[in-house]
Amino acid sequence: MNDDDPGFFTRPNLSECTVAILGLGLMGGSLALALRGRCQKILGYDPDPRAIALAVERQAFDLAADDLQTVLAGAALVILAAPVRAIIQQLAALPDLHPGRAVVIDLGSTKQEIVKAMACLPERFDPVGGHPMCGREKGTLAAADKNLFQNHTFAFTALDRTSVYARRLAEELAQAVGAHALWLDVETHDRWTSASSHLPYLVANALAAATPSEAAPMIGTGFISTSRLAISPAEMMLDVVLTNRVNVLKALHTFRGRLDQIEHCLEERDEDTLRELLRDGAAQRERLVPTP
Repeated sequence: MNDDDPGFFTRPNLSECTVAILGLGLMGGSLALALRGRCQKILGYDPDPRAIALAVERQAFDLAADDLQTVLAGAALVILAAPVRAIIQQLAALPDLHPGRAVVIDLGSTKQEIVKAMACLPERFDPVGGHPMCGREKGTLAAADKNLFQNHTFAFTALDRTSVYARRLAEELAQAVGAHALWLDVETHDRWTSASSHLPYLVANALAAATPSEAAPMIGTGFISTSRLAISPAEMMLDVVLTNRVNVLKALHTFRGRLDQIEHCLEERDEDTLRELLRDGAAQRERLVPTP
Protein backbone atom coordinates (compact mmCIF):
# COMPACT_ATOMS: atom_id res chain seq x y z
CA MET A 1 0.00 0.00 0.00
CA ASN A 2 1.50 3.30 -1.11
CA ASP A 3 2.10 6.00 1.51
CA ASP A 4 1.75 8.61 -1.27
CA ASP A 5 -1.93 7.68 -1.61
CA PRO A 6 -3.87 10.96 -1.18
CA GLY A 7 -6.09 9.25 1.37
CA PHE A 8 -3.15 8.21 3.54
CA PHE A 9 -3.47 10.93 6.16
CA THR A 10 -7.22 10.42 6.50
CA ARG A 11 -6.89 6.79 7.52
CA PRO A 12 -8.36 6.19 10.97
CA ASN A 13 -6.49 6.13 14.23
CA LEU A 14 -7.11 3.08 16.41
CA SER A 15 -9.81 4.93 18.35
CA GLU A 16 -11.73 5.40 15.08
CA CYS A 17 -11.31 1.84 13.80
CA THR A 18 -13.75 -1.01 13.59
CA VAL A 19 -11.57 -3.96 14.61
CA ALA A 20 -12.28 -7.54 13.50
CA ILE A 21 -10.59 -10.26 15.56
CA LEU A 22 -10.54 -13.70 13.95
CA GLY A 23 -10.08 -16.31 16.67
CA LEU A 24 -11.77 -16.10 20.08
CA GLY A 25 -9.22 -17.92 22.22
CA LEU A 26 -6.93 -16.58 24.93
CA MET A 27 -5.11 -14.06 22.74
CA GLY A 28 -8.08 -12.84 20.70
CA GLY A 29 -10.31 -12.63 23.75
CA SER A 30 -7.70 -10.85 25.86
CA LEU A 31 -7.07 -8.38 23.05
CA ALA A 32 -10.78 -7.64 22.76
CA LEU A 33 -11.07 -7.05 26.50
CA ALA A 34 -8.00 -4.80 26.49
CA LEU A 35 -9.35 -2.77 23.55
CA ARG A 36 -12.77 -2.06 25.05
CA GLY A 37 -13.33 1.69 24.84
CA ARG A 38 -10.16 2.18 22.79
CA CYS A 39 -11.62 1.64 19.32
CA GLN A 40 -14.94 2.32 17.61
CA LYS A 41 -16.22 -1.26 17.50
CA ILE A 42 -14.86 -4.78 18.14
CA LEU A 43 -16.16 -7.71 16.08
CA GLY A 44 -15.18 -11.32 16.72
CA TYR A 45 -15.18 -14.48 14.62
CA ASP A 46 -14.75 -18.10 15.63
CA PRO A 47 -16.05 -21.34 14.06
CA ASP A 48 -16.76 -22.79 17.51
CA PRO A 49 -20.27 -21.91 18.79
CA ARG A 50 -19.08 -22.43 22.37
CA ALA A 51 -16.47 -19.70 21.94
CA ILE A 52 -19.08 -17.37 20.48
CA ALA A 53 -21.47 -18.06 23.38
CA LEU A 54 -18.73 -17.32 25.89
CA ALA A 55 -17.75 -14.14 24.03
CA VAL A 56 -21.35 -12.95 24.27
CA GLU A 57 -21.51 -13.90 27.95
CA ARG A 58 -18.31 -11.99 28.75
CA GLN A 59 -19.41 -9.00 26.65
CA ALA A 60 -15.98 -8.93 25.04
CA PHE A 61 -17.25 -7.99 21.57
CA ASP A 62 -19.86 -5.72 20.06
CA LEU A 63 -20.66 -8.65 17.78
CA ALA A 64 -19.40 -12.25 17.83
CA ALA A 65 -20.39 -14.59 15.00
CA ASP A 66 -19.35 -17.64 12.99
CA ASP A 67 -19.80 -15.83 9.65
CA LEU A 68 -16.55 -14.27 8.43
CA GLN A 69 -18.12 -11.87 5.94
CA THR A 70 -20.39 -10.41 8.62
CA VAL A 71 -17.47 -9.89 11.00
CA LEU A 72 -15.13 -8.47 8.36
CA ALA A 73 -17.64 -6.01 6.89
CA GLY A 74 -16.34 -2.49 7.38
CA ALA A 75 -13.30 -3.53 9.46
CA ALA A 76 -10.37 -1.14 9.04
CA LEU A 77 -8.14 -3.34 11.20
CA VAL A 78 -8.20 -7.13 10.90
CA ILE A 79 -6.39 -9.10 13.61
CA LEU A 80 -5.71 -12.80 13.03
CA ALA A 81 -5.62 -14.55 16.39
CA ALA A 82 -5.87 -18.21 15.37
CA PRO A 83 -3.13 -20.92 15.48
CA VAL A 84 -0.33 -20.35 12.97
CA ARG A 85 -1.48 -22.64 10.17
CA ALA A 86 -5.08 -21.42 10.57
CA ILE A 87 -3.78 -17.85 10.17
CA ILE A 88 -2.17 -18.84 6.88
CA GLN A 89 -5.51 -20.26 5.71
CA GLN A 90 -7.31 -17.09 6.81
CA LEU A 91 -4.87 -14.97 4.82
CA ALA A 92 -5.59 -17.02 1.70
CA ALA A 93 -9.36 -16.56 2.17
CA LEU A 94 -9.29 -12.89 3.19
CA PRO A 95 -9.42 -11.29 -0.31
CA ASP A 96 -12.69 -13.08 -1.11
CA LEU A 97 -14.27 -12.14 2.22
CA HIS A 98 -13.23 -8.52 2.71
CA PRO A 99 -13.83 -6.30 -0.34
CA GLY A 100 -12.40 -3.13 1.20
CA ARG A 101 -9.09 -1.83 2.46
CA ALA A 102 -7.68 -2.85 5.82
CA VAL A 103 -4.55 -3.12 7.90
CA VAL A 104 -3.96 -6.80 8.71
CA ILE A 105 -2.00 -7.84 11.81
CA ASP A 106 -1.53 -11.40 13.03
CA LEU A 107 -0.71 -12.68 16.52
CA GLY A 108 1.09 -15.86 15.45
CA SER A 109 4.11 -17.24 17.30
CA THR A 110 6.19 -17.72 14.15
CA LYS A 111 6.57 -15.26 11.33
CA GLN A 112 8.31 -16.57 8.21
CA GLU A 113 5.43 -18.55 6.71
CA ILE A 114 2.81 -16.02 7.82
CA VAL A 115 4.69 -13.06 6.34
CA LYS A 116 5.18 -15.02 3.12
CA ALA A 117 1.39 -15.49 2.93
CA MET A 118 0.84 -11.82 3.76
CA ALA A 119 3.00 -10.82 0.80
CA CYS A 120 0.44 -12.45 -1.51
CA LEU A 121 -2.45 -10.28 -0.34
CA PRO A 122 -3.89 -7.75 -2.83
CA GLU A 123 -2.58 -4.21 -2.56
CA ARG A 124 -5.68 -2.99 -0.74
CA PHE A 125 -4.44 -4.82 2.36
CA ASP A 126 -1.64 -3.34 4.46
CA PRO A 127 -0.04 -6.24 6.39
CA VAL A 128 2.11 -6.33 9.52
CA GLY A 129 3.39 -9.47 11.24
CA GLY A 130 2.77 -9.41 14.99
CA HIS A 131 3.51 -11.53 18.05
CA PRO A 132 2.70 -10.52 21.64
CA MET A 133 5.27 -12.13 23.93
CA CYS A 134 2.84 -13.21 26.60
CA GLY A 135 0.26 -15.91 27.19
CA ARG A 136 -0.93 -18.66 29.45
CA GLU A 137 -0.92 -22.41 29.22
CA LYS A 138 -4.72 -22.42 28.97
CA GLY A 139 -5.50 -21.11 25.48
CA THR A 140 -9.25 -20.53 25.76
CA LEU A 141 -11.44 -17.45 26.01
CA ALA A 142 -12.32 -18.51 29.56
CA ALA A 143 -8.73 -17.60 30.55
CA ALA A 144 -8.76 -14.25 28.72
CA ASP A 145 -7.56 -11.25 30.72
CA LYS A 146 -7.54 -7.58 29.70
CA ASN A 147 -4.19 -7.18 31.48
CA LEU A 148 -2.49 -10.07 29.67
CA PHE A 149 -0.34 -7.77 27.49
CA GLN A 150 0.63 -5.29 30.20
CA ASN A 151 4.39 -4.58 30.29
CA HIS A 152 5.18 -7.30 27.76
CA THR A 153 6.88 -7.03 24.38
CA PHE A 154 4.65 -6.89 21.29
CA ALA A 155 6.95 -7.89 18.43
CA PHE A 156 6.21 -6.66 14.90
CA THR A 157 7.71 -7.59 11.54
CA ALA A 158 7.19 -5.23 8.62
CA LEU A 159 7.00 -6.32 4.99
CA ASP A 160 8.58 -4.27 2.22
CA ARG A 161 5.06 -3.14 1.33
CA THR A 162 4.03 -2.20 4.89
CA SER A 163 3.09 1.49 5.00
CA VAL A 164 4.07 4.07 7.59
CA TYR A 165 0.39 4.21 8.50
CA ALA A 166 0.24 0.46 9.25
CA ARG A 167 3.37 0.74 11.39
CA ARG A 168 1.80 3.59 13.32
CA LEU A 169 -1.44 1.67 13.83
CA ALA A 170 0.49 -1.38 15.05
CA GLU A 171 2.30 0.77 17.62
CA GLU A 172 -1.01 2.31 18.68
CA LEU A 173 -2.35 -1.20 19.20
CA ALA A 174 0.61 -2.18 21.37
CA GLN A 175 0.32 1.00 23.42
CA ALA A 176 -3.44 0.60 23.85
CA VAL A 177 -3.03 -2.83 25.49
CA GLY A 178 -0.07 -1.75 27.64
CA ALA A 179 2.66 -3.54 25.67
CA HIS A 180 6.02 -2.38 24.30
CA ALA A 181 6.42 -2.43 20.51
CA LEU A 182 9.59 -4.06 19.16
CA TRP A 183 10.31 -4.16 15.41
CA LEU A 184 12.32 -7.13 14.14
CA ASP A 185 13.07 -8.74 10.82
CA VAL A 186 11.39 -12.10 10.26
CA GLU A 187 14.55 -14.19 10.53
CA THR A 188 15.62 -12.61 13.83
CA HIS A 189 12.15 -13.01 15.30
CA ASP A 190 11.94 -16.71 14.52
CA ARG A 191 15.51 -17.38 15.67
CA TRP A 192 15.05 -15.60 18.99
CA THR A 193 11.64 -17.11 19.75
CA SER A 194 12.90 -20.61 18.98
CA ALA A 195 15.19 -20.22 22.02
CA SER A 196 13.06 -18.02 24.27
CA SER A 197 9.61 -19.52 23.66
CA HIS A 198 9.48 -22.69 21.58
CA LEU A 199 12.38 -24.54 23.23
CA PRO A 200 11.01 -23.87 26.76
CA TYR A 201 7.73 -25.50 25.75
CA LEU A 202 9.49 -28.61 24.41
CA VAL A 203 11.74 -28.82 27.47
CA ALA A 204 8.78 -28.49 29.84
CA ASN A 205 6.85 -31.11 27.89
CA ALA A 206 9.78 -33.54 27.88
CA LEU A 207 10.36 -32.96 31.60
CA ALA A 208 6.74 -33.74 32.41
CA ALA A 209 6.79 -36.86 30.23
CA ALA A 210 10.04 -38.09 31.83
CA THR A 211 8.83 -37.68 35.42
CA PRO A 212 7.41 -40.95 36.85
CA SER A 213 3.91 -40.90 38.28
CA GLU A 214 5.22 -42.36 41.53
CA ALA A 215 7.03 -39.07 42.18
CA ALA A 216 3.74 -37.13 42.39
CA PRO A 217 3.76 -36.86 46.24
CA MET A 218 7.09 -35.01 46.02
CA ILE A 219 6.06 -32.47 43.38
CA GLY A 220 6.90 -28.97 44.57
CA THR A 221 7.03 -25.42 43.27
CA GLY A 222 10.20 -26.03 41.26
CA PHE A 223 8.64 -28.76 39.16
CA ILE A 224 5.35 -26.85 38.87
CA SER A 225 6.98 -23.68 37.54
CA THR A 226 9.43 -25.49 35.29
CA SER A 227 6.84 -27.79 33.71
CA ARG A 228 3.98 -25.25 33.47
CA LEU A 229 4.22 -24.87 29.69
CA ALA A 230 3.81 -28.62 29.15
CA ILE A 231 0.01 -28.30 29.25
CA SER A 232 -0.14 -25.73 26.45
CA PRO A 233 -2.54 -26.98 23.73
CA ALA A 234 -0.66 -29.60 21.74
CA GLU A 235 -2.27 -28.76 18.38
CA MET A 236 -1.40 -25.08 18.74
CA MET A 237 2.21 -25.83 19.70
CA LEU A 238 2.53 -28.37 16.89
CA ASP A 239 1.82 -25.52 14.45
CA VAL A 240 4.46 -23.38 16.15
CA VAL A 241 7.34 -25.86 16.15
CA LEU A 242 6.64 -27.16 12.63
CA THR A 243 6.53 -23.67 11.10
CA ASN A 244 9.83 -22.80 12.83
CA ARG A 245 11.38 -26.24 12.46
CA VAL A 246 14.92 -25.29 11.42
CA ASN A 247 15.40 -22.77 14.23
CA VAL A 248 13.84 -25.08 16.80
CA LEU A 249 16.18 -27.90 15.75
CA LYS A 250 19.18 -25.58 16.25
CA ALA A 251 17.90 -24.54 19.67
CA LEU A 252 17.40 -28.19 20.65
CA HIS A 253 20.95 -28.99 19.51
CA THR A 254 22.40 -26.20 21.64
CA PHE A 255 20.34 -27.27 24.66
CA ARG A 256 21.26 -30.91 24.22
CA GLY A 257 24.94 -29.92 24.09
CA ARG A 258 24.62 -28.21 27.46
CA LEU A 259 22.89 -31.25 28.97
CA ASP A 260 25.67 -33.46 27.57
CA GLN A 261 28.25 -31.30 29.38
CA ILE A 262 26.37 -31.64 32.66
CA GLU A 263 25.95 -35.37 32.17
CA HIS A 264 29.66 -35.79 31.45
CA CYS A 265 30.60 -33.92 34.62
CA LEU A 266 28.35 -36.16 36.69
CA GLU A 267 29.74 -39.31 35.09
CA GLU A 268 33.34 -38.18 35.73
CA ARG A 269 32.58 -36.72 39.17
CA ASP A 270 34.04 -33.44 37.87
CA GLU A 271 32.73 -31.18 40.61
CA ASP A 272 34.74 -28.09 39.64
CA THR A 273 33.55 -28.00 36.02
CA LEU A 274 30.00 -28.78 37.06
CA ARG A 275 30.08 -25.90 39.54
CA GLU A 276 31.20 -23.52 36.77
CA LEU A 277 28.49 -24.75 34.43
CA LEU A 278 25.81 -24.21 37.07
CA ARG A 279 27.14 -20.77 37.97
CA ASP A 280 27.34 -19.82 34.31
CA GLY A 281 23.71 -20.85 33.79
CA ALA A 282 22.58 -18.83 36.80
CA ALA A 283 24.52 -15.77 35.59
CA GLN A 284 23.01 -16.03 32.10
CA ARG A 285 19.53 -16.24 33.59
CA GLU A 286 20.24 -13.05 35.54
CA ARG A 287 21.35 -11.32 32.34
CA LEU A 288 18.22 -12.44 30.51
CA VAL A 289 15.79 -11.78 33.37
CA PRO A 290 17.38 -9.38 35.88
CA THR A 291 16.16 -9.75 39.46
CA PRO A 292 14.09 -6.69 40.42
